Amino acid sequence: MIAIDNVLLSDQVVEEQFVCDLNSCKGGCCVDGDCGAPLTKEETIIIASVYPKVKEYLLPEYIAEIEKQGTHTIDDEYGYVTPAVNGGICVYAYTDEVGIVKCAFEKAWKEGKIAFKKPISCHLYPIRVKQMDGYEAVNYEPRKSLCKPACKLGKQLKVPVYKFLKDSIIRKYGEEFYDTLDAVAKKMNADKA
Repeated sequence: MIAIDNVLLSDQVVEEQFVCDLNSCKGGCCVDGDCGAPLTKEETIIIASVYPKVKEYLLPEYIAEIEKQGTHTIDDEYGYVTPAVNGGICVYAYTDEVGIVKCAFEKAWKEGKIAFKKPISCHLYPIRVKQMDGYEAVNYEPRKSLCKPACKLGKQLKVPVYKFLKDSIIRKYGEEFYDTLDAVAKKMNADKA
């Protein structure tokens, strides 16, 4: 375990390697799940306010689901989550011209229409953050078969999980946190050599 401030990270975050391979998985993490993406309370407010600007990217049945469930819902295990269609695909997903499922928030963000990139839980995937009593637990949790190509590509390119997720880790915890994590990872690697 790596402890930085009130955050405990599993060693796998620096030891394992991972690079998303969208051509192989087709954005399956937006489709495959028990519920939608976990959200913070702040994100539920942001999503409600930007929904009108992302609505144009969504399929009519996804819009109908949002109209029925709301811009977010509550899951027994994860708390606030994005709504999902039939317990599967996130309502904020769309499929691009080559068949890859992508995020409507991210598309609107890239087009400069909104300042919100996407839920932080999505941006951090394949690591998951769990609030514990007095600290956050950060674990590496790729989907076994769905993420197999990403694990293979990460090993090929020799990219540790935390380096692949640099932008999202900085977004969540700040640059100083990332720099500390990078220093710890380098020390762990030096100790193994």
